Amino acid sequence: MRIDKFLNSVNITKRRSISQDMIENGVVLVNGVVAKASKNVDIGSIITINYLDSVKKYEVIKLPTAKSTPKSLQNEYIKEIL
Repeated sequence: MRIDKFLNSVNITKRRSISQDMIENGVVLVNGVVAKASKNVDIGSIITINYLDSVKKYEVIKLPTAKSTPKSLQNEYIKEIL
Protein backbone atom coordinates (compact mmCIF):
# COMPACT_ATOMS: atom_id res chain seq x y z
CA MET A 1 0.00 0.00 0.00
CA ARG A 2 1.28 3.48 -0.85
CA ILE A 3 2.54 5.50 2.12
CA ASP A 4 0.20 8.45 1.45
CA LYS A 5 -2.86 6.17 1.37
CA PHE A 6 -1.66 4.25 4.44
CA LEU A 7 -1.24 7.39 6.57
CA ASN A 8 -4.78 8.43 5.69
CA SER A 9 -6.33 4.96 6.04
CA VAL A 10 -5.08 4.40 9.58
CA ASN A 11 -5.97 7.94 10.68
CA ILE A 12 -2.49 9.34 11.20
CA THR A 13 -3.56 12.21 8.93
CA LYS A 14 -7.07 13.47 8.32
CA ARG A 15 -6.79 13.75 4.54
CA ARG A 16 -4.64 12.17 1.88
CA SER A 17 -3.67 15.62 0.61
CA ILE A 18 -2.13 16.35 4.03
CA SER A 19 -0.16 13.10 3.78
CA GLN A 20 1.07 14.08 0.33
CA ASP A 21 2.13 17.56 1.54
CA MET A 22 4.06 16.05 4.46
CA ILE A 23 5.79 13.61 2.12
CA GLU A 24 6.67 16.34 -0.41
CA ASN A 25 8.23 18.39 2.41
CA GLY A 26 10.43 15.44 3.44
CA VAL A 27 9.10 14.95 6.97
CA VAL A 28 7.99 11.33 6.41
CA LEU A 29 10.58 8.56 6.43
CA VAL A 30 10.05 4.86 5.79
CA ASN A 31 12.75 2.63 7.28
CA GLY A 32 15.02 5.66 7.71
CA VAL A 33 14.75 6.86 4.09
CA VAL A 34 12.83 9.99 3.05
CA ALA A 35 9.68 8.68 1.39
CA LYS A 36 8.00 9.58 -1.87
CA ALA A 37 4.19 9.37 -2.14
CA SER A 38 4.45 6.24 -4.26
CA LYS A 39 6.62 4.39 -1.69
CA ASN A 40 4.99 1.15 -0.60
CA VAL A 41 4.86 0.12 3.04
CA ASP A 42 4.84 -3.48 4.19
CA ILE A 43 4.21 -5.21 7.48
CA GLY A 44 7.18 -4.45 9.73
CA SER A 45 8.03 -1.12 8.07
CA ILE A 46 8.99 1.71 10.41
CA ILE A 47 7.36 5.08 9.60
CA THR A 48 8.96 8.18 11.12
CA ILE A 49 7.19 11.55 11.05
CA ASN A 50 9.20 14.63 11.99
CA TYR A 51 6.74 17.18 13.36
CA LEU A 52 7.91 20.70 14.25
CA ASP A 53 8.09 19.95 17.97
CA SER A 54 8.37 16.16 18.13
CA VAL A 55 9.15 12.95 16.27
CA LYS A 56 6.71 10.04 16.07
CA LYS A 57 7.64 6.53 15.01
CA TYR A 58 5.18 3.83 14.05
CA GLU A 59 5.60 0.18 13.16
CA VAL A 60 3.20 -1.26 10.58
CA ILE A 61 1.46 -4.29 12.08
CA LYS A 62 -1.22 -4.91 9.47
CA LEU A 63 -2.25 -3.36 6.16
CA PRO A 64 -5.85 -2.11 5.92
CA THR A 65 -8.08 -3.53 3.21
CA ALA A 66 -10.61 -0.68 3.29
CA LYS A 67 -10.12 2.93 2.23
CA SER A 68 -10.58 4.11 5.81
CA THR A 69 -10.67 2.47 9.21
CA PRO A 70 -12.32 3.63 12.43
CA LYS A 71 -9.97 5.53 14.75
CA SER A 72 -10.83 3.00 17.48
CA LEU A 73 -9.17 0.24 15.41
CA GLN A 74 -5.96 2.20 14.74
CA ASN A 75 -3.99 0.00 17.16
CA GLU A 76 -4.65 -3.05 14.98
CA TYR A 77 -2.67 -1.50 12.12
CA ILE A 78 0.14 0.49 13.75
CA LYS A 79 2.14 0.42 16.96
CA GLU A 80 3.74 3.63 18.21
CA ILE A 81 7.42 3.20 19.02
CA LEU A 82 8.82 5.35 21.80
